[in-house]
Amino acid sequence: MHRGNGFIMNNDKKVSSSKQRMLKIDFSTFILSLYSSALVQLGEIADPITGKKEQNFDIAKQTVDIIIMLEKKTQNNLNNEEKNLVTSLIHELKMAYVRTKK
Repeated sequence: MHRGNGFIMNNDKKVSSSKQRMLKIDFSTFILSLYSSALVQLGEIADPITGKKEQNFDIAKQTVDIIIMLEKKTQNNLNNEEKNLVTSLIHELKMAYVRTKK
């Protein structure tokens, strides 16, 4: 067992190759995670834990603002696929925000 900055790594447990693939995190999966969270916060999809659709517009707006901030901060550092993904997800979230806010 190794100690790091606020975390513990256990070398005794090996992660299966299927779990390693599932745990792969890159920019696109990170943005998609934020996108999914925003959809839950807008009440567009059910919360995976409670199974309920609930709306929290303040938190949803904050999540959308985070994605917009990341788009600006990563400008010229994204490949075309990542750039198109961020642009389309921001557009979809803005439309969902307007639709659910009515």
